[in-house]
Amino acid sequence: MTDLVAEARALTADELAIGVSTTAQVTHGSSSPDAALLTATDPAIREIDKLRNLFGGVILTGPPGTSKSWLAGEAARLLTDGDTTRQAFVQFHASYQFEDFMEGFRPKIDGSGFEPRDGVFLRLASAAKKDKKHRIHVLVIDELSRADVGRVFGEALTYVEKTKRGLPFSLPSGKKALVPENLFIIATMNPLDRGVDDVDAAFERRFGKIEMLPDAEALQARLSDNDVPEELSRKLVAWFRLINGRSRKTPAASVGHAYFWSVVDEESLRDVWKYQLKYLVERAFKYDEATLKEIVSGWNKIFGDGSTPGVDQES
Repeated sequence: MTDLVAEARALTADELAIGVSTTAQVTHGSSSPDAALLTATDPAIREIDKLRNLFGGVILTGPPGTSKSWLAGEAARLLTDGDTTRQAFVQFHASYQFEDFMEGFRPKIDGSGFEPRDGVFLRLASAAKKDKKHRIHVLVIDELSRADVGRVFGEALTYVEKTKRGLPFSLPSGKKALVPENLFIIATMNPLDRGVDDVDAAFERRFGKIEMLPDAEALQARLSDNDVPEELSRKLVAWFRLINGRSRKTPAASVGHAYFWSVVDEESLRDVWKYQLKYLVERAFKYDEATLKEIVSGWNKIFGDGSTPGVDQES
């Protein structure tokens, strides 16, 4: 093809920054990949930064769909000035262990056996300790309450407290470790998870907590940005307020604003119900038939004709 155009220059995939040698850049939390980037002056970021000076970490707590993971990622980006070498992200789950987080034996790449290896926490703590500029390093833990936090943190649980930073402690391997002052932890948590009580007991003195609730104003703004017809937007926001009002009595019914981030028209809104909300609503009001009928009826009224696919008005 270069023979057809004299001035043409062939470019490789790497020169175009799309090849295998290109390093991925973290710019958004996983739950909101197309959300606008925040700035350091944003109130939510300023609040997290304020708590950074008071606690060893902060927990963003709230129901699903309230942008916790996205905000945690944005805070990590801004606190580290976008330096991905000073960030680490991990998601806790039922099988997550001390060996994953702190230290343990791992298979060798060549399959010849096992070798001791530091986990994500020790690696980031070590990097923060060695940072001669004493810059902030941020560890983001998604779904904090999904694991046994006492078991995962081990001895480090005591030393993430602000007043105990820099004090050495012993690991099971016999190695000495410490949690440096410039390591900050941002965690997310669903208050309905089964392990929440254990997390609260373990972290109540060590971490600050920020509650993130369903936000009707944020939803309204997003729908406006998506050019959703005004009447459809108004009815959806009214239903959003209705179900979250009922969630005061039934917390499992909380619906976060991010559930509707992709809504651009009536069809995409119907899809949100069909593939997600229908199941949440039925599960939340399984033993409250009257409220279930109220919520379903209210949803159907958004569309005027009650013809929402997948909605059984008699159930």
